[in-house]
Amino acid sequence: MNEQVTSTTEAIHRVNSANGMAGNSQLHDPSVRGFASDNYSGVHPEILAALATANGGHQVSYGEDVYTARLQEVLEAQFGPGIETFPVFNGTGANVLALQSLLPRWGAVICASTAHINMDENGAPERVGGIKLLQVPTEDGKLTPELIDREAWGWGDEHRAQPLVVSITQTTELGTCYTPEEVRAIADHAHSKGMKLHMDGARLANAAAHLDVPLRAFTRDAGVDILSFGGTKNGLLFGEVVVALNPEAADGLKFLRKMNMQLASKMRFISAQFIALLEDGLWLRSAAHANAMAARLRTAVEAIDGVEPTQATQSNGVFAILPAGVADRLRKSFAFYDWDAARGEVRWMCSFDTTEEDIDAFVAGIKRELASL
Repeated sequence: MNEQVTSTTEAIHRVNSANGMAGNSQLHDPSVRGFASDNYSGVHPEILAALATANGGHQVSYGEDVYTARLQEVLEAQFGPGIETFPVFNGTGANVLALQSLLPRWGAVICASTAHINMDENGAPERVGGIKLLQVPTEDGKLTPELIDREAWGWGDEHRAQPLVVSITQTTELGTCYTPEEVRAIADHAHSKGMKLHMDGARLANAAAHLDVPLRAFTRDAGVDILSFGGTKNGLLFGEVVVALNPEAADGLKFLRKMNMQLASKMRFISAQFIALLEDGLWLRSAAHANAMAARLRTAVEAIDGVEPTQATQSNGVFAILPAGVADRLRKSFAFYDWDAARGEVRWMCSFDTTEEDIDAFVAGIKRELASL
């Protein structure tokens, strides 16, 4: 550690001491575990180490650093040459930025009604992106060419926002996974109608782990034009990457990123995390582990009378219906969310750091609450 870093560290300790805090005070109980979201987990130790390695000294700001240059090479190894990459702060920003780059101001996006861009981004696509969303109800969160056609009409009608992009989520918000063939069918259908295809890849790694294929097999090779590649749900501290798989389809990403307040001055710290995630297979190991823990949970609850799984478990989430009152009592010990409270449906998410012991303790808690009915 150099003298400047040592001096800064000592200064932080002095401030903490003056405020009655020990340096680096831990304010939470790390033994508390839950199944609410893969965003609840901490940062993978290898990612923290990568951040520390990238720290120190000076690097050019706003993406002109050596780490961001290296990230371009690392992503080309995954998706092939000729792509363009744009690290950003978060998933909402990544999705809005990607969609804006595909659309004129009069354009609209066809998506599933359960899509994150429709349900969980607080109007950001509409208010920040100026984008009309044309939502389609689905049973499993997945679009098909037939479902897309419910909203793929009205081209040339000045009274209708023009459907020019299809957006799909991989894996979906219901934990289901598109096969490469399903993505290709959607891409071919969209392209045949003059539309482009965006993929929200917040859990892209979980999809690859489930499908046991390379990332490009169900993205670039399947016809996806632009991708929001998620990292936060797979062990990163922060950061996502917009990957223009077909740069000719996307326009103005360099300028839109700044306009959308997604241009990081110290971009090396986003890029360094993705390099650590991708270079040595950490992305796949972490996602495969999370998927395996969800599979363990699914197998266990299938054997419990009173628990009714509602969706296929193809990633790191399990959806199920519980009897009235059970979820609220169980939440006193384990955090998780309702998915459809009216029908008693809940969502349980596993993370890179979920353990078999976590699953077994949770299953025991479910059995205990059901036995008390």
